[in-house]
Amino acid sequence: MRQALVTGATGGLGLALAGALLAAGYAVRATGRDRRAGQRLVALGATFAPAELTDPCTDESLLRGVDAVFHTAALSSPWGPPGAFRTINLDTTSRLVTAAKAAGAEAFIFVSTPSVYAEPRDRLGLTEESPLAARFANAYAASKHAAEQAVLAANAPGFATVVIRPRALVGPDDKVLLPRLVRVARRGSFPLFRGGRALIDLTDVRDAAAALIAADRAGVSVGGRAFNVSGGLPATVADTLGEAFGALGLKTRLVHRPYAVAAAGIAGVEAVYRLLPGRPEPPVTRYSLDALAFSQTFDLTAARAALGWSPQFSPQDAIARTAAAWRSHAPL
Repeated sequence: MRQALVTGATGGLGLALAGALLAAGYAVRATGRDRRAGQRLVALGATFAPAELTDPCTDESLLRGVDAVFHTAALSSPWGPPGAFRTINLDTTSRLVTAAKAAGAEAFIFVSTPSVYAEPRDRLGLTEESPLAARFANAYAASKHAAEQAVLAANAPGFATVVIRPRALVGPDDKVLLPRLVRVARRGSFPLFRGGRALIDLTDVRDAAAALIAADRAGVSVGGRAFNVSGGLPATVADTLGEAFGALGLKTRLVHRPYAVAAAGIAGVEAVYRLLPGRPEPPVTRYSLDALAFSQTFDLTAARAALGWSPQFSPQDAIARTAAAWRSHAPL
C-alpha cells in the first residue's frame, strides 16, 4: 500500500485530498493545526499528527516510510509581511523537499497557485509556457513562485517533483475564496468592476485533489513539470457571484463601480494600513480588486495529456455542494 503524507490536511484542499487518497487505496498520514478537522481525518481512516512544519525536528517522524508527499500547507493571503510568506511558503517547502528526498520518498507533489500569472490585465487561455507576471502581485505569489523553483530543481531519478496550480478552489471547507466574498456580500451590496465581464475559472476541490493524485501516479514521466488546473468552464464574475449568492441565500445587489476610482482608493487604504501597528489586512486589497476586474483562464491541454486528468465537476456543482454544506452547518 502506498504511504502518502498530506501537509495542511486540515485545510479545504487537504481534507478533500486526504479523503480522495484513502478512497484510492493509499495509507494516509496527515498533518495540520486544526485538531477538530484532524478528528474527521482519523474517522476517515487517516493517521493524524498535529505538527508545526516550520520546526525541522518534525521531519524525521513525519517522513519515515513515506512514498509520496503532497504539500498543500501554505500561508495563503493577499496581504501580510513578506518575511512570513518566505518562511512558511519558501523556506519550509525547500527544507521539506530536501528531507523527503533524503528519507527515500519517491514523489513530492507541491500545491502552488496561478497567482504567479496575476496582473492588472486580461489573460486568457494561459498555458504552462505563458510568461509569468512581470511583477508579482503580492508576497504570497512571489514566495510560491520561489518555492516552485526549489521543488522542481529537486527533481531527480527516483524522486519525481511536480507542481500543481489549482485556480480559485471551491469546496465545503473553503476558508479563503467564498468566505471573503460572503463577508462583503453580507453588507447588502457587492461591487462589480469593468462591467462584471471578467472571466473567472472556478475549480471544484475534488477536481484539484484528483489532479494531485494523477500527478503522483504519472510519476517520473511528469517529474520536473508544473501544471495549471481549473474547472475548465470560465464564467463572468457577475454570473458567478449571482450563482454563489443565490445558492447561499444572500440577497445582495451587484453594483457597478469605476475600476480606476476603486484602484486609487484602495491604494490609499493600503498605504494607511501599512502604517498601522501590526500592519493588519485592509478590508479590500488591490490584488482582490484585480482578481474580480480582470480575466484569468487556462488551457488545460497539458494536464489532460500528461496527467490523464480532466475536470469532472462544474462550477455550479462546486457552488451547490458548498452552499448545501454551509446551510447545514456541517462541512462535507
